Amino acid sequence: MLPEVVLDRTPVGLEHPPYLIAELGNNHGGRLETARKMILAAAVAGADAVKLQRRDNRALYTAEMYNQPYESPNALAETYGAHREALELPDRYWHILQDMAKACYVSFFATPFCSNSAKFLESLFVPMFKVASGDLKNTPFIRELAGYGKPLLISTGGGTLDDVERAVEAARGVPIVLLQCTASYPCKDEDMNLRVLETYSKTFPEVVLGLSDHQDGVCLGPAAIALGARVFEKHFTLNHSAKGTDHAFSLEPEGLATYRRYLDKAFAALGSAEKLPLGCEAGPIRKMGKSLVAARRIEAGEAITRDMVAIKSPAGGLDPYHLDEVLSSIAARPYEPDERLTLAGLA
Repeated sequence: MLPEVVLDRTPVGLEHPPYLIAELGNNHGGRLETARKMILAAAVAGADAVKLQRRDNRALYTAEMYNQPYESPNALAETYGAHREALELPDRYWHILQDMAKACYVSFFATPFCSNSAKFLESLFVPMFKVASGDLKNTPFIRELAGYGKPLLISTGGGTLDDVERAVEAARGVPIVLLQCTASYPCKDEDMNLRVLETYSKTFPEVVLGLSDHQDGVCLGPAAIALGARVFEKHFTLNHSAKGTDHAFSLEPEGLATYRRYLDKAFAALGSAEKLPLGCEAGPIRKMGKSLVAARRIEAGEAITRDMVAIKSPAGGLDPYHLDEVLSSIAARPYEPDERLTLAGLA
């Protein structure tokens, strides 16, 4: 039986179309109206879900890290902690955005980065949780999230196969989507390592696979379709030039729509595993294919020899692979030059 999960009432798996998640992350800059516009734009572009991030920064970071000076060109405050706080959406905004997503017919969920964040998201009854690559080795937290009984989407950036196996074991009991991921932003093409999906398919045959795609473009995600990926996460923004580390490699609305289109085309191109002639091939194959025909006039009763048989287009007659069979026969009737040979006309 092929692996399948249900993500907010949508079945996802090898036999189902790609499931696209627009990762809003913190590209909203903590602004409600920006987040609202992003959800609408992602829905119009064809996303199945929008995803945010949730942090309780005081609980998440050590005091030293929280208070360290932050001098990045993208800094929104003088310390790292204050910078992170500026990116957080106030609690009252989350209900508004959740309602916005519902009105746009897209699923709404988030990545919790700590227990307090998970508890808050659970209070919103989100349909699933995302586990960030940074928590791949945090098996106590993965077990905690699994305890809510919701599907877990697990990114695997920065890990070994042993790390992934521990994470999957910690999540046992809930539906799992395993995302190949390279935790580099943006990710170089040669670092995408899409063939890890082959390893995941063999090691975790019961798990649905996907790709957390940090490549700066739209071409590599569709390639993962052929390797079994069906869930795709892509960073999303309204403006590449906005202030923030993620905007530059995130897709704008037109790019996300293109990504959606390419994913769907790649899935459609998989077609069937059974090799059979297709109706669309009939015309071209008839014109390009060949039949066995008389190379000259053949009289009834003549023994057929190689010089009496030609192989010519169009197809539709006796296929050339019957040649040996024809050469051991006698003409049961006369044939004119270029007339198709038939088994019924041979003895």
